[in-house]
Amino acid sequence: MNPSAMTAAHKTLPLGSKIRVTNQRNGKTIIVRINDRGPFIRGRVLDLSKGAASQLGFIQSGHTNVCFEKIN
Repeated sequence: MNPSAMTAAHKTLPLGSKIRVTNQRNGKTIIVRINDRGPFIRGRVLDLSKGAASQLGFIQSGHTNVCFEKIN
């Protein structure tokens, strides 16, 4: 994954899919493209690039609760 790109990893969504991701703690929303597989840590369903995490406002904590929906 390119750390500065607006991308994410998901185990089953088709590569190239676009999803809308919303940080449930602050309401910030971005659109990212699925370009990788993962995450492989129990309890997590989405890995976001550093750029995406920064835009959503949780780069310091490293993880947060988000909701997402496929848009294409």
